[in-house]
Amino acid sequence: MLPIDLLVHGGDVLTVDASGTVVSDGAVAVRAGEIVAVGPAERLRAQYAAAEEIDARGCLVLPGLVNTHTHLAMTLLRGTADDVTLQDFLERVVPREAELLTPETVAVGLRAAIAESVRGGVTTALDMYWFHEAADEVAREAGWRLLTGPTFMDVPGPPDGRPYAERLGWAGAHLAARTPAPGTRPVLFAHSAYTLAPDQLAAITALARAHGALLHLHAAENAAEVAMVRERYGMRPVELLDSLGVLGPDTLLAHAVELTDAEIAALARTGTAVAHCPASNLKLGCGIARVPDLLEAGVTVGIGTDGAVSSNTLDVLGAVRLAALVHKAGGDPTAVGAEQAVRMATIESARALGLGDALGSLEPGKRADLIVVGLDRPHLAPRHDPYTTLAYAAAAVDVRDTVVDGRVLMRDRALLTLDEPHALRALNDAVAPTEPARLS
Repeated sequence: MLPIDLLVHGGDVLTVDASGTVVSDGAVAVRAGEIVAVGPAERLRAQYAAAEEIDARGCLVLPGLVNTHTHLAMTLLRGTADDVTLQDFLERVVPREAELLTPETVAVGLRAAIAESVRGGVTTALDMYWFHEAADEVAREAGWRLLTGPTFMDVPGPPDGRPYAERLGWAGAHLAARTPAPGTRPVLFAHSAYTLAPDQLAAITALARAHGALLHLHAAENAAEVAMVRERYGMRPVELLDSLGVLGPDTLLAHAVELTDAEIAALARTGTAVAHCPASNLKLGCGIARVPDLLEAGVTVGIGTDGAVSSNTLDVLGAVRLAALVHKAGGDPTAVGAEQAVRMATIESARALGLGDALGSLEPGKRADLIVVGLDRPHLAPRHDPYTTLAYAAAAVDVRDTVVDGRVLMRDRALLTLDEPHALRALNDAVAPTEPARLS
């Protein structure tokens, strides 16, 4: 028998491969953080001797969920900017960030965010936020896959105190010094066309491409943003980005709610991907993104939660449900189907990050990121179709086990690499001094 590190066996394995293969009573074999085999449990158990096993009988086994747009340490500010427009949201949040954020508080917010994410079956996240070095360190300690990097947002008094004029050199040095871990890549974050000037966006894009980095930015989140950018520059946000050469196969736009037919065609032509954040878009009243039209045009669309201020949750499985439901509101129940929504949170999200060869499906040669979803609760019975179960019935609390790079981060709903009570105490302590006094 061949030695391996981990064997997950006995469940129905949703590989999410190109053929949508489902292996009933299947197994996944893992060695050195990589999937070495997927197949019937009986065959793999006879072939491999595992140092560790997960018995997934009666469960679903699927790729880990991928969060393509979030601001993780915004857990610090959850509940402080509710029931407001996007512009009012920014007016509340940006000053609070300047007061509250330090490397230490970002680390505190990250630990709580990782705990929430691991519990919800999220194994990878693309995180745009300040003090990315602190976030990266916390994620490494927890064994969790985080894509992060320097953020550009030309606003007065940024939390890190670094003026824009210094940021290009700082970001370039960061990119030059880092060797990406397997299943990750370099990333640069350009906040938006309304917080960065055209020449700044062009310079950031050039830097990203010089280092083979993913470029991630907000674009066309709501009608007010579109009007603002058009008033300043005579073009809509996506039109402006296209004219500057920002769009491309290594660019990922967050939200992309307010799009014209021509802009959708531009995204398809350039290979630009979109991170769909249905919870945040609905809560901020931004509208419903034209996801069916994007998909029909051939645009890669992944799933994101946005931050825990604008959506109040880092629940990617919840976003899957919204993505499968909200687009049906136009009268077409087939607009985004259950399997398509699950694929958007797994393989399509991985492709949106430019990591489809390494993540997003359970296939030999890919990184061993997977989750086990328990099916032993009334709201999940009976079982007919695994994709409709996941998209329309399952919840984050149904995730039983979470594995990243072959390392078990949660087993039987117990976190193994994070002290969750300590993380929550630290989170509450970090925000307590900034909370407004309450009258008795």
